[in-house]
Amino acid sequence: MLNLIWVLFFFLAFITALFKLIFLGDQQVFAQIMTAMFSLSKTAFEISLGLTGVLALWLGIMRIGEKSGFMLLLTRALSPLFSKLMPGVPPNHPALAAIVMNISANALGLDNAATPLGIKAMKELQTLNPTPETASNAQILFLVINTSAVTLFPVTIFTYRAQLGAANPTDVFIPILIATYMSTMIGLLAVASVQKINLLDKVIFSYLAGFTLFVAGVLSYFAQLSQAEMLIQSALISNIILFSLVIAFISGAVYQRINAYDAFIEGAKEGFQTAITIVPYLVAMLVAIGVFRASGALDLIIELIRYGVHSFGLDARFIDALPTALMKPFSGSGARAMMVDTMQMHGADSFAGRLSSIVQGSTETTFYVLAVYFGSVGIKNIRHAAACGIIADFAGIIAAIFIAYWFFG
Repeated sequence: MLNLIWVLFFFLAFITALFKLIFLGDQQVFAQIMTAMFSLSKTAFEISLGLTGVLALWLGIMRIGEKSGFMLLLTRALSPLFSKLMPGVPPNHPALAAIVMNISANALGLDNAATPLGIKAMKELQTLNPTPETASNAQILFLVINTSAVTLFPVTIFTYRAQLGAANPTDVFIPILIATYMSTMIGLLAVASVQKINLLDKVIFSYLAGFTLFVAGVLSYFAQLSQAEMLIQSALISNIILFSLVIAFISGAVYQRINAYDAFIEGAKEGFQTAITIVPYLVAMLVAIGVFRASGALDLIIELIRYGVHSFGLDARFIDALPTALMKPFSGSGARAMMVDTMQMHGADSFAGRLSSIVQGSTETTFYVLAVYFGSVGIKNIRHAAACGIIADFAGIIAAIFIAYWFFG
């Protein structure tokens, strides 16, 4: 599947570029494609280089948590759920703790922490994988949950909206939470349908119901706060929770009389090796995405959608936010740039500006995550991972559009 997607990016880019050269007289299109290839290969290496320190940091902290026994405590509360969702993962396995930490970091909007924790979880799941080059059911489920995970505190989006003059930068908070919740649920349903997971099982249903009530509680609490208070409290809560976990890990090591420093160094070394491993996978995916974008194929898709919407006489205001929606599965930085561009062009408080913010907060960089996470463990056959991830992304985009019309008309 990943091979097919990768090849299609290049073929579609070539066909689009030929069309622009022959019929539109664009003599710069192939130069732009080649520039994108070289530029994105450099960018991929720089991303990997930037990840080196972050991976070393968080895998070092995780190793302290493992040796202190604190990670085991984290897994016990969710072991009943994951034993149903991932029957191939033994209770109290280290992978479960890493999964919990990754989902928590995503929920708190802490991308720099989420990525190394996600890679750690994937490497732990790989130890249980009987066919190392083929993604296991547990790895696919984790990846889809990761790419569609609920974001409780999208502080970065609030910051961009404030910088670009939004009267109330946090007015997209509740729409983002609803849209990302829908994305997560649809992603889980997609995987469950393929892997024959019974979501009506008493244990699974109880956890999902509790999760739903928790999201509703967060919505209720933050809906009562002012814009300034929401920004301050969301950032404060995120940082307190994460640093408290770090202190808890270190405290556990002290209590158990474990050398926390040595444990950190041991984990950090693993982070350095992991960063080197993902370089070729990241280069391959980012270059393909860059070629596809530079050829104008993405713009062509948007214009075709605009034509179709106008043909049916429908409201086409959402089209102006589609560049963010279509770019997000491929590139987080690209989608962020599209969001900023949309707000600069139409206004942060315009319908398109708000919708692009909701989309940015409710979907994930599926292909980037596929390349980094599966690349870190050498998986080549991704089975239904991409399809289920795209379904979750599509659900998030559709939900974002309907919710934007609901909230902002």
